This record gives sequence, C-alpha cells and structure tokens, in this order.
Amino acid sequence: MTPPAERPSVLFVCVHNAGRSQMAAAFLTHLAGDHVQARSAGSAPADTVNPAVVEAMNEAGIDISAEIPKVLTVEAVQASDVVITMGCGDTCPVLPGKRYLDWQLPDPAGQGVEAVRPIRDEIEKRIRVLLSEIAPEAYGMP
Repeated sequence: MTPPAERPSVLFVCVHNAGRSQMAAAFLTHLAGDHVQARSAGSAPADTVNPAVVEAMNEAGIDISAEIPKVLTVEAVQASDVVITMGCGDTCPVLPGKRYLDWQLPDPAGQGVEAVRPIRDEIEKRIRVLLSEIAPEAYGMP
C-alpha cells in the first residue's frame, strides 16, 4: 500500500460537481484504490448528483448515490498535484506548480442515462490513461 504522503492527488472540477467530475473521481478511486487520492468539486455546486449519472455509474458497477456536490476551494487546488477541469471556465483558481488538464466533455445536466453513457465511457478511458501516467503501480507497472 502506498503511504498517503506519496500518493498523487487529483482534483476534478466542473460547474455543478453533479456529473462529470463526480464520475471521474469515482472511476479514479475505483481503478486506483489507495494509489491515488481523488477529489471533486464545483464552482457552483448543485444540491445533488445528477440521477442519470448515478444510474450510469451503477451500470458500471460503481455506486455514487451517497456523494454530495462540494464547493471548489483554493485549499483543494493547493492540496492537489493534478487539477482536471471540465467546463468550469475562468472560475477555477490557477496556482503555480500544479499540472492542469482541461477535458472537453459534454455536460450531462438535464440528460437521460442514454446520453450519459458515452460521457461516462469517455471519462473512464481518460482516467485509465491518466492513471498509467501518474500511478503506473496501480496497474502493476514499475
């Protein structure tokens, strides 16, 4: 098991923290286990996670029904090694020394599960690539 101080930390940010960022954090936690710390937040968090997102993730074997959207803070950015934005625009704080990625993905807000599935699948692909870069030991690589 990787000690907490040595684990890379990834923060996923979208506007409402009710869809894309929740799926990304859940996939990273599911795939990386204790090798990576995953966080998610939103610049204007919703009250609840999108029900279609919860359903789509359940189909993938990941239960996010207990997750609650969280507000983006400078402290969360400071505590993260990688910050991945998903449509939060200029509201995301940019701090020196952090690695930033911007994933252009459709917003699942107001969409049914049929529209969420391809977004979910694309996020999973991107998480697998990210994981191979930041924590190859999670995949049994040296």
